[in-house]
Amino acid sequence: MTDLPPVWLLDVDGVVNAARPGWGGPPRRDTVWSASDSCHYPMRWAPPLVDRIRTLHRSGLVEVRWCSTWCPDAEALERLWLLPPLERAFVDPVKGMAASMAKLAAARRVLAGVRRLVWTDDAEVPEPGDPRYDELSADGRALLVRPSPRRGLQPADLDAIEAFARVGVRAVPGATEPTGTH
Repeated sequence: MTDLPPVWLLDVDGVVNAARPGWGGPPRRDTVWSASDSCHYPMRWAPPLVDRIRTLHRSGLVEVRWCSTWCPDAEALERLWLLPPLERAFVDPVKGMAASMAKLAAARRVLAGVRRLVWTDDAEVPEPGDPRYDELSADGRALLVRPSPRRGLQPADLDAIEAFARVGVRAVPGATEPTGTH
């Protein structure tokens, strides 16, 4: 097993940006400019969720990568959510079936290497019974999380991601431990 942390492919809409994110407090709202679409989009998120994503990435437990139609405009999300610059699974604007194919290809690329995979997407993560689910999860190197698009990722999802990341991974030099943001 590698000492490298799992790669977390993170979608935005329906995962972080959700209508009713919960997390025990009021959601934050703002708009984000998409240069790719030449318009503003509303965002609604739970600050503790974004805090936990940031903490897990900075701790070195996971390497968060954008895997979203927001990839070309991810800098705007990083500014909004005070996230460090994150790698993108793809850079060109994609929509519809092309986006679905690009996301699945990104998951397959991660698993083709030595890294483990965390994939969070409300629409593209395959469900049990789907042959793609079996393909991606067959050897236990992938954690596939498909949250409700209205609620997005919830605390239990982040607990599962953190537990998965901690399995078989030694401390990453220079990283700090997560700070109990559960």
